[in-house]
Amino acid sequence: MNERWTPHATVATIVRRDDRFLMVEEMSDGRAVFNQPAGHIEAGETVVAAAIRETLEETGWHVTPTSLLGLYTYTSPVNDVTYHRYCFIAEANAQAMHAVLDDGIIGAQWLTLEELRQSDRLRSPMVLTCIEDALTKPHYPLDIIIEHP
Repeated sequence: MNERWTPHATVATIVRRDDRFLMVEEMSDGRAVFNQPAGHIEAGETVVAAAIRETLEETGWHVTPTSLLGLYTYTSPVNDVTYHRYCFIAEANAQAMHAVLDDGIIGAQWLTLEELRQSDRLRSPMVLTCIEDALTKPHYPLDIIIEHP
């Protein structure tokens, strides 16, 4: 009998301030890597609420999503899991005082596009693709997302 294929539903948030992007330095498979604030959507949670929550939990920043960049898919060669990533554009509002970040998070960093292009520590190819797309591709209004309770 075949196993049922179940992709992982995730969110990621692109937050830009001047020429820098809010990134998460985290541990993955025993090495420190960079990723957007990102994570799984929890049961009963909207994708926008998940993006806000994950950004706060991983960076300590309160953000307001302003648009949807797109839906990205990636199958990890490490664990053979397929990820469906809703990628959002968001504005940084304020950094939370004394924020406690999720386990495995080293810290938040603001990095330039060039620093990311030169890095050999990106968690997946989606990291750079999403940032480059945020600079060059259309952003869609959040009301394009229809979620029924």
